[in-house]
Amino acid sequence: MPIAIKMPALSPTMEEGTLAKWLVKVGDQVSAGDIMAEIETDKATMEFEAVDEGVIAHIQVDEGTEGVAVGTVIATLAEEGEDAGDVQPMGDGAAAPAAAATPAPVEDAPAPKEAATPAPSPSPTPAPTPAAAPSGDRIIASPLARRIAEQKGIDLTGVKGSGPNGRIVKADVENAQPGTAKADKEAAAPATPTDALPVAKPEAADFGIPHEVEKLSSMRKTIARRLTESKQQVPHIYLTVDIRLDALLKLRSELNAALEPQGVKLSVNDLMIKALGKSLEAVPACNVQFAGDTMLKFTRADVSVAVSIPNGLITPIVTDAGAKSVSKISTEMKDLATRAKDGKLAPEEYQGGTASLSNMGMFGIKQFEAVINPPQGMIMAIGAGDKRPYVVDDSLQIASVMSATGSFDHRAIDGADGAQLMKAFKEMIEAPLGLVA
Repeated sequence: MPIAIKMPALSPTMEEGTLAKWLVKVGDQVSAGDIMAEIETDKATMEFEAVDEGVIAHIQVDEGTEGVAVGTVIATLAEEGEDAGDVQPMGDGAAAPAAAATPAPVEDAPAPKEAATPAPSPSPTPAPTPAAAPSGDRIIASPLARRIAEQKGIDLTGVKGSGPNGRIVKADVENAQPGTAKADKEAAAPATPTDALPVAKPEAADFGIPHEVEKLSSMRKTIARRLTESKQQVPHIYLTVDIRLDALLKLRSELNAALEPQGVKLSVNDLMIKALGKSLEAVPACNVQFAGDTMLKFTRADVSVAVSIPNGLITPIVTDAGAKSVSKISTEMKDLATRAKDGKLAPEEYQGGTASLSNMGMFGIKQFEAVINPPQGMIMAIGAGDKRPYVVDDSLQIASVMSATGSFDHRAIDGADGAQLMKAFKEMIEAPLGLVA
């Protein structure tokens, strides 16, 4: 019996993905464990392995297709002993109802005489109207064909499909004339009071400035949606402290000299991760998440660290950051950041975390307020350390100082608790021997 290969859920929150690349073709023999395709989620590009053995009989979703819902049949596998040529493609779009195969032509239906003079409002008992074309959900077309048709302005009701059971495929819409079917359909339809009004098309907008239109990636769409939700739904409170860095920088230099034979080189960010982890352990009231009628209180500090990648931002997680040595954190972060930029992180390596840290000091940013990464309860924003006038032992001196700003979910974390966390973080940085104890 043929096997339907469906779009997998590669993470607990995945609802749709992009079929980035097929690594098999029709007629290929596959075994369990073989890599069949590359699937792009909102955070990474992951390999999709076969779980059954057989021959690829049909590929129903072309590579490059975006927005493929989890559970959609993307290919059909013929089991051992079956003739792949005799296997029909599986899935909801593989076969159409008889009525959908031969839609009622709108051109042959007589237009009502009254249509030339539009009425100001519809009658409670409608007059006879032309036969309606099939609704969009009854048009059998591949996702790629639908996308190309939308881009070219092609009405799929006027396109004849050459695929199985009349399915409209890529070649059908590429050979169709843009706008022709749509124009014919509109010419046959009765006039309405709004027919003469100009319709603004966003893709045709003239800004008067040379520009390009770039389609949002799955990651960028997710970033936009989640951060919009965060700013709209999470009441942020911001607390900022200035922190003297001289002792931390001295300790880092000494540690790097000692760790050099092991090939470990600590960054300031590694020490900040450790400091935030220990601060969350010291102030557990901030190591929480708001969950409607309940509060989640965590017993360890998993710190998500913002990493910039070509398509946006991802937050790999240093688990139990308060308990790990700074050398272990440094080694893990280098590995996580490298694989994040290559799109090779596993879902559990970037989903979760109890709090986040975002460091923009390397860009010279003095101070900023980060947006909370829901459902977490807080994020620490680290600015650049620079030489500033600073009071030391009641005298004005020059010191290396940075500004750190904590953004807190005020539903879960009171201002006083947030202030305690910022105080603990400042003390950890200014007396850094506690980070290596």
